[in-house]
Amino acid sequence: MEWTGVAAALATFGAIWAGHVGVRLIEFRARRLGPAAAILVAAGLGLEVLAARSGAPPIAAAEGIVGMTLIFDAFELRRQFRRVREGRARANPLNPRHAPHIASGRALVGDSLGRDGPGRRGHDPSDRRSRAERPAP
Repeated sequence: MEWTGVAAALATFGAIWAGHVGVRLIEFRARRLGPAAAILVAAGLGLEVLAARSGAPPIAAAEGIVGMTLIFDAFELRRQFRRVREGRARANPLNPRHAPHIASGRALVGDSLGRDGPGRRGHDPSDRRSRAERPAP
């Protein structure tokens, strides 16, 4: 059995999943995106160097895939912030980077699927009235 393909498949699935979740979490919580992006790029470049020096093809493949995914995630942080700003991703009312966009009513606050709140733009999470009691947007 060729283990390089297995290692590449597992590394791809794991890195993309972790990157997707990680980018959303970092963008939601971080007050500044620059340091997080720099760490992602440095870790990605480090893994690329390790992949180039690795003697085992399965390990090199996994390191290379995860390294490139980390580098891409650094750029994806900025795109995720743009989604928040445009109201296509959830904003954090406790994050000062999101405050101007929430105040303008453009940012989405709450769960957009309506599981734990209305998920409306500019929704006040401290409003505890039922959905029927709230005024229409």
